[in-house]
Parts: sequence; C-alpha cells; structure tokens
Amino acid sequence: MAQNEVAAQFVQCLLHAVTNTHILHLKSRSYSEHMALGAFYDGLSDLADTYAEAYQGKYGIIEGYTDDYELPDSAIPYLMEKNDYIKLLRAGLPQDSELQNIIDEIVALIDSTLYKLVNLK
Repeated sequence: MAQNEVAAQFVQCLLHAVTNTHILHLKSRSYSEHMALGAFYDGLSDLADTYAEAYQGKYGIIEGYTDDYELPDSAIPYLMEKNDYIKLLRAGLPQDSELQNIIDEIVALIDSTLYKLVNLK
C-alpha cells in the first residue's frame, strides 16, 4: 500500500475516533467515563489535525479518504482496537521523527484514557 494511502487511513481513523468517542462521551452515564472521553476526543482532535498538517507540509495533500464508518458500542474495547490499528498502520507511515512523535502522543493519549476508563470509576 502506498504511503499516501496509509496516511489517509491513519488520519481518517483518528477523525472517526474523535466522532465516535464524542458520541460515547455523550451517551455515558458514568461521570468518570464522561470526563475521560471528553478529554480524549478534545486531545485527539488536536493531534489528528497536527499530524495531518505536518504530513501534508512534508509530503503533500493526503488523498484517498474513504466513506466507511461504524459507531462503536463501548469505549474500552474501541480504544484498545484503535491502539492495535495504529500499531499496524505505523510501519507504513513515514518514519520521520517529528511525525512519529505525534503518533507517540496519540498512543499515549489512548493509553492514558484507557487507564482512566478502567481504573477510575
């Protein structure tokens, strides 16, 4: 798969995660989950934009976004799946340290949010 296609999948995955976790945030009946997901989608939105703009500044406009979309049922398995998916895509993305550092921040945000969702009920 071409680097630009992987970048499109990665950015689209992040943007879908912003929407999906925002919806889960609004549906939550748990205060701690509500707060953790609120902080997550705010932070991820900024990081997704940062990654896309940095990538495009270096490699050009990302093309090839698709129209697939699925709403998750639960936050914890959804975020665990996102972590696994990012690990899979990461190898096909540019290895420039500045771009990989943004990915590190995204993974750290997911890990931190999972900690809050699992342990701070």
